[in-house]
Amino acid sequence: MQRHGYGGTAALRHRYRVAGCVLLAAHLVVVGWLAMRPLTAPWVSAAHLEPFATLRADLALGPWDATRAIFGGLLPFAPLGVLLPWAGGRLDASPLGSLARTVFTSAMLSLVLQVVRGGVVGQVLDLDALLLNVTGVAVAHLAVVPAARARLRRRGRGAPARPPRPLLREEGTSQGPTPTIPRVGVAPWSDALPGARS
Repeated sequence: MQRHGYGGTAALRHRYRVAGCVLLAAHLVVVGWLAMRPLTAPWVSAAHLEPFATLRADLALGPWDATRAIFGGLLPFAPLGVLLPWAGGRLDASPLGSLARTVFTSAMLSLVLQVVRGGVVGQVLDLDALLLNVTGVAVAHLAVVPAARARLRRRGRGAPARPPRPLLREEGTSQGPTPTIPRVGVAPWSDALPGARS
């Protein structure tokens, strides 16, 4: 029988999924708030729709600035690589299928965020930011999720089995003849009263 939840009881698996959903929602709120803040700048460039144009511009600034810009694009969405499978609650999912679902969902969320933030003062639509977000999600997923699922599966298999329930008598099975209770005759009412017979 294939199990799609975490080890333990159904209530424990439900608590795991609820915790994952709460952390996922909190992370999305924080990322959305940080991305939608208006920025005051003397000038704003046009939208960057050419792939790797922003990365080349960051690399031209120097190693420190390039590293800060690249990690600034990788880190905000990276926790989704762990939180999305956690909220899904699948333990025996295919590694490739789980990675594809996680990356696709993160790409759609990042795309929506990039489109919405294009209307905020000081923010521009940047295709390279979308690519960095998705790359961070994929790296975090590959680094954490397969090993965590394998560990949870081993823990589930190594858990002590529940004691067997006592066997109940099935319907239709016979346990031998039914014991008969000897019947005792009852004397007539008139014979039971003293002095009834003369």
